[in-house]
Amino acid sequence: MFHQFICRVVKHEKISLSLSAGQMTDLIYTEKELVQSLKEYIKAEESKLAAVKSWANKLDVLTRVSTSDPEGYLAHPVNAYKLMKRLNTEWSELESLVLQDPSDGFISNMSVHRQYFPDEEDEKGAAKALMRLQDTYQLDSESFSKGKLPGVHSSAFLTVDDCYDMGKTAYNDADYYHAVLWMQQSLRQLDAGEEAVVSKADVLDYLSYSVYQMGDLPRAIELTRRLVAIDPSHQRAGGNLRYFERLLSKQLIELKQVYQPASEEPIQLGTYARPKDHLPERETYEALCRGEGVKMTNARRSRLFCRYRDGNRNPRLLLKPVKEEDEWDSPHIVRYLDVLSHEEIEKIKELAKPRLARATVRDPKTGVLTTANYRVSKSAWLEGEEDPVIARVNQRIEDITGLTVETAELLQVANYGVGGQYEPHYDFSRKDEPDAFKRLGTGNRVATFLNYMSDVEAGGATVFPDFGAAIWPRKGTAVFWYNLFKSGEGDYRTRHAACPVLVGSKWVSNKWIHERGQEFLRPCGLTEVD
Repeated sequence: MFHQFICRVVKHEKISLSLSAGQMTDLIYTEKELVQSLKEYIKAEESKLAAVKSWANKLDVLTRVSTSDPEGYLAHPVNAYKLMKRLNTEWSELESLVLQDPSDGFISNMSVHRQYFPDEEDEKGAAKALMRLQDTYQLDSESFSKGKLPGVHSSAFLTVDDCYDMGKTAYNDADYYHAVLWMQQSLRQLDAGEEAVVSKADVLDYLSYSVYQMGDLPRAIELTRRLVAIDPSHQRAGGNLRYFERLLSKQLIELKQVYQPASEEPIQLGTYARPKDHLPERETYEALCRGEGVKMTNARRSRLFCRYRDGNRNPRLLLKPVKEEDEWDSPHIVRYLDVLSHEEIEKIKELAKPRLARATVRDPKTGVLTTANYRVSKSAWLEGEEDPVIARVNQRIEDITGLTVETAELLQVANYGVGGQYEPHYDFSRKDEPDAFKRLGTGNRVATFLNYMSDVEAGGATVFPDFGAAIWPRKGTAVFWYNLFKSGEGDYRTRHAACPVLVGSKWVSNKWIHERGQEFLRPCGLTEVD
């Protein structure tokens, strides 16, 4: 910018040498205008520098807090979302500000680190994670915007612009249910006097149309009238208002009803019904995640016991038998205590972290691993030969279960961060997907051994919607169940899910044990469901 300014001055000076005195006088005034322009330039630079200083001060305070306890900071989903948003959106805005007068050091730094920044899809994913938590744990937008989560005290909060961006993410996906909730929260904070970049007219524009899409014409009309009052020249508001009024009038005539004004109650969680989706047991699954609807009766609890297991006098367990607790009677699910030490857990995490990638599921038709929207986590696969710890863990699983792991899949390590989940699914392949494990040549998944490698502050339970069980993560423990009856038929009751992590970070590792090699270790039963 400064170089361009100098060039213009030099050009004017060259011209002035051939001009008359009158023209020279004009250049005096031109120079005065240039000085004024220079002052404005300096003022703009100072304003820019002040803005950059403000940014630096704010981020200095923020990074001091976040780096003092990175895992604790990121354990709060609002902090995780805002980190994604800052790095994808706000740092880019700062870059644009600095680029007005290029700063080589800053730009080179940005260029080096940009490859590691989250992109638009990542920011969108973080926003959807917050909405997923909102749905599962029935949290209203206001609580989220203030960082108020069950049992958690935090200074994390969402601004008007954050809430607006959340609403816009939902709106762009035609998710008008969440668009309404977040645009309403943005409007609520604006009405309370909070300063923002986004205008009230923009919020009302999105909110009124989203409310219309939810089928609430009276409230859509009321919101659009408010928009017209704020911005009479708005390009869409007038047309939308006339359309909504005609549509409502037509509906009232057809239904022979009298006009009822919009409810004066503010829009909140529960004002509109949440649209149904692909998951038939959605309500049951989410209730279990909240700890509701667990079917643990006194009669069932009386059938649950704890015991020591030595793996049929396995030499490695004779001196130190494993502690086993019943979690559920039928299907039988057990928890083993002190299965992994802290040191082993840290080693497994250390080996897995460099390889963590978006978790995959096996395509039932092709048997090929692929990503899916219903599984949101990062995972890595570890071989026994890679480290003595992995070999030791594999051997321990074999000793405890009495099943061979020679034909089992590799140890899978998964990390569920903000909103991380795995919706209800079966671990075994069903009759309509016979080729799911054909490539492995080891038969179906007969059993699942799941290690919990962290405690979770809130959320993250393993739930079984079919019979109403919820199992909560406890670091160092493992749960085990059979996916197949002894006949080889699938036990459809074992459909289960990993609930979204509300606060914290959930680490697990699992071993899927296959049929081949178990013929004499777990013989067939006499009936189909033995």
